[in-house]
Amino acid sequence: MSTSFDAQRLEQLRTWADQLVMERKVPGLGLLIFQDGQERLAHFSGWRRAKEGQAFGRDTLARIYSMTKPITSAAIMQFVERGHLTLATPLDQILPAFRSMNALKPNAKSIDEVEPSRPPTIHELLLHTAGFSSGFNEGLVAREMAKKRLSFAPKSGGLEGLIDKLAELPLVFQPGTRWEYGSSIDVAGRVVEVLSGQSLEDYFQAQIFGPLGMDDTSFTVYSDRLHRFADLYAAVATNDFAVDTPADGDGIQRVERAERSHHRHTETFSGGMGLIGTIDDYMLFAEALRCRGQGKQSVILAPRTVDFMLQNHLQGDISDFGPESFSEEPMSGVGFGLGGAIVTSPARMQTPGNVGDFSWGGMASTFFWIDRQLDLSVVFFTQLMPSNAHGLRPRLKALVHSALT
Repeated sequence: MSTSFDAQRLEQLRTWADQLVMERKVPGLGLLIFQDGQERLAHFSGWRRAKEGQAFGRDTLARIYSMTKPITSAAIMQFVERGHLTLATPLDQILPAFRSMNALKPNAKSIDEVEPSRPPTIHELLLHTAGFSSGFNEGLVAREMAKKRLSFAPKSGGLEGLIDKLAELPLVFQPGTRWEYGSSIDVAGRVVEVLSGQSLEDYFQAQIFGPLGMDDTSFTVYSDRLHRFADLYAAVATNDFAVDTPADGDGIQRVERAERSHHRHTETFSGGMGLIGTIDDYMLFAEALRCRGQGKQSVILAPRTVDFMLQNHLQGDISDFGPESFSEEPMSGVGFGLGGAIVTSPARMQTPGNVGDFSWGGMASTFFWIDRQLDLSVVFFTQLMPSNAHGLRPRLKALVHSALT
């Protein structure tokens, strides 16, 4: 589809981005728009460390949290391409800890009200239909995970031990029957480790980051890069864990200083939420997906594999599967591919776009999407929790589409 950007309307995007900073809705931000492989807009505003007056720029290292998930999903598909597993492979064939599974009975009132369950498949892991939950969700399993401090935060220990503990808990539901955002991609990360015989960090570096030239992406912020690492902020009205008291009228407050971040000494390579990187690095990954696996330097996946990933693998929308977990956006008009959301109906989603748009975001309000009909890749970075504080995603999509002619 032949389209271009209107220069005046692109300025509206810049104005909107600057206004977010001026109104103290976000500390700082970066926005990259590529079309046909060419940079159409690069805009940066505000601060990566507001108190020190350090600008948010192209070299800023940011927590991408759940935008780690599409990368882990791509790694799994590399093993599918090599014939090491299929998407129908039961999880226990790779991780024996999941051999004897239970799931909560419908309407269970306590964590011990369970019934036998088959192990989920690799496909169900990637679709979030495996039955795993997370400590930040509601429900019996989520509360048990929080009680046991079973998270995949940077200082939680090695993946093997965490996954073994997760296997001791029941699934939230029988695999394949519902959709629940949770820890399934962390489990997928452990699958990568077992199949490769490497840590997830080493595998990513060798098979994805290195081939794509993503030189600034890793699980750990090393000392020589610390000066580029952003502080983490939260919207005042939604946060209870501040380390700084906001100034009068200030809408954000710092919740993690870069120097004190656990990402400086990472133990847990979380395939679901662990990576740190720059906006340019993530654009390299987004463009590789848009270009059917072809990066600037190397191929990471075959074209037909990427086409397969970027289809809706659900029988309907996410909303049809009774989700009860955290969500930044409505789930009507949205299906799920292997690693991210797929637009099935922009009208039902109530946001401009095209059928087949592939996207995902992170807890600190980072976001990306690719639109292969328009040859478009967009990456937005900031460091504000929670990701649904200001409805940034639909606003950004609307502004980008309004600038297209």
